Amino acid sequence: MAYVRACGLSELEEDTPKRVELDGTPVSLVQTEGEVFAIHDICSHANVSLSEGEVEDCQIECWLHGSSFDLRTGKPSGLPATRPVPVYPVKIEGDDVLVSLNQES
Repeated sequence: MAYVRACGLSELEEDTPKRVELDGTPVSLVQTEGEVFAIHDICSHANVSLSEGEVEDCQIECWLHGSSFDLRTGKPSGLPATRPVPVYPVKIEGDDVLVSLNQES
């Protein structure tokens, strides 16, 4: 599985999504509850950036219509979204946050 550097761990703020583009794929990185998660940055219900939303209880909320997605699985936990968004494996090496675009779900 190939990993690419997404950003420095020191660049992430707790519960504040950070948008990055990896090989043309928009990804939202979130540090929360002692872990770093990578989730596709585009809501499955509307074509808007999830990284502009709020994070709480390991969920990221789409700012436009309020759908929430589990950062661990990408599954929606609230309407109007019914389709999951991809999540990606993350590794931390020193201060580097590495992400593989091979989907976990």
